[in-house]
Amino acid sequence: MSTARTDPAPTDAVIIPHYNDPDRLERCLRALMENDTTETEIVVVDNASPVSLDEVKLAFPDVRFITETQKGAAHARNKGIAATTAPRLFFIDADCVPAPDWLTVGRAIANRADLVGGRVDVFDETPPPRSGAEAFEAVFAFNFRRYIEVQGFSGAGNLLTRRDVFDAIGGFINGISEDQEWTMRAVARGYSLVYEDRFRVKHPSRQDWFALRTKWRRMTQEAYQLNGTGGKARLRWAIRGLAMPASAMVHTPKVLASSRLNSTGETLRAIATLIRLRCTRMVWMLRQAAGGSI
Repeated sequence: MSTARTDPAPTDAVIIPHYNDPDRLERCLRALMENDTTETEIVVVDNASPVSLDEVKLAFPDVRFITETQKGAAHARNKGIAATTAPRLFFIDADCVPAPDWLTVGRAIANRADLVGGRVDVFDETPPPRSGAEAFEAVFAFNFRRYIEVQGFSGAGNLLTRRDVFDAIGGFINGISEDQEWTMRAVARGYSLVYEDRFRVKHPSRQDWFALRTKWRRMTQEAYQLNGTGGKARLRWAIRGLAMPASAMVHTPKVLASSRLNSTGETLRAIATLIRLRCTRMVWMLRQAAGGSI
């Protein structure tokens, strides 16, 4: 009598929210396939993209593709978790590129804490010289060490946790900075969060002012919801907004000292973008504090 073959239960689940970016998704999956994916379930949760993913699906037959019609990475991540069974959860965004040892390092350091956030390095998708947006991102984008060790939260573009932690905390909440809120909620409940520099992914820089402005507009909207919308909270928000231009001056020495910029032109463009962005954020925040929208 023959015995049916049974595959071992997966120990790791990789959750990848995606919307309308098949080229970067394919790049992410190709890099992920360089990892040891033994006993790993990989799930792409598509937010009902208007473009077809048929070619990507054909190229990665071992990846499961599901659809979440509710817009937002929070809904996509929640659905991906519900569709998997592994006790260990890896989160990465579709436009990120994991290191070849991303899963291996994650497994090795998983017991360090209940939540582990890793390093996110920025890379350019365009040839040099950098635009102002690219130069700004080279200096300031994705400082996960500071997020975790100073501010007490992590992004979900490079995050590792356990299913029992997620079940205890509950799902990501859409409409706010869902990864920041979720990790802060976990820490407030007593779960530990640490930074691990060896746990690495890369993320493309925003290429121009429009892309950078779009990113920060979304982040300002989400941060306002986390701040609170009552009278005292709006006053605090207005004070923070008024401090934005001064903060540009405070952070200019960081640009001047950065080894990531390759020319005087890149340095000057980064400083100009820093000032422009902080002044723009001041206007947005004052509008929010006054009860309006940005």
